[in-house]
Amino acid sequence: MKVGSNLKALRKRKKLSQEDVATALSMHRSTYSGYENDVALPNIENLIAFSQFHELLIDDLVKLDFQSFTESDWQKFENKWKESAKGSNLRILTSVVDSNNEELIELIPEKARAGYVSGYSDQEFIQDLPRINLPFLSKDRKHRAFAINGDSMPPLPSGSIVIGEFIQDWTTLKTGTPCIVVTKSEGIVFKFIHNNFKENKSLILISSNALYQPFRVMTSDILEVWKFSAYIAKEIPEVQMDPQQLNLNFRNLQYDVQRILEKLNQ
Repeated sequence: MKVGSNLKALRKRKKLSQEDVATALSMHRSTYSGYENDVALPNIENLIAFSQFHELLIDDLVKLDFQSFTESDWQKFENKWKESAKGSNLRILTSVVDSNNEELIELIPEKARAGYVSGYSDQEFIQDLPRINLPFLSKDRKHRAFAINGDSMPPLPSGSIVIGEFIQDWTTLKTGTPCIVVTKSEGIVFKFIHNNFKENKSLILISSNALYQPFRVMTSDILEVWKFSAYIAKEIPEVQMDPQQLNLNFRNLQYDVQRILEKLNQ
């Protein structure tokens, strides 16, 4: 592993001192210095902290040799996120078609969610998934359905099926758009997104339930993004109305009923 020499190269690339990095990570300078000089190996929590600080994958931190990088290598590495976010490189999207060669909507049930993260581009895995047909969705777009559990995105009830449209260029997403985001670290999540690619090479994922804190996912952690198109639920979402609104709705209902009775009596 080249963690120590890579930490040193990354720090010098940012023109920071050991004290700067240690302070930013709430770490003693001597502890950080020990990691740079291979006196000690960082644990997984520190590896995560270093990868987030330098905005790169732990794999890159451990396996690449930044000490040997030329300026051209650095430019390619630092701009790699743009190709990934914009979909400049081919995104592998396996899909299933029917006898008329029309694409079907694959459903990722709860029990298949974990397997989807590793099998999303595996043709055999995708072919074994259940499929649904929703004719009201555009045939010009690729859709996929995901089972969503939990209470982080009201008014959608837990157990809903969320259908998303495949997005090739993530940078085009507007802040506030509800999306299914497939990530290496968090799995499949359904959240509102804040587009933070230009500022910080990432998406910030936000729940509609204020009890859940927003969190950031880096471009390198994202596998797929599906923009919300529709949902299927067995329950009617709970909608709370104040007494004034309920009274108005009741009066409107009475008026509608009266009009129907008048027409029947004519």
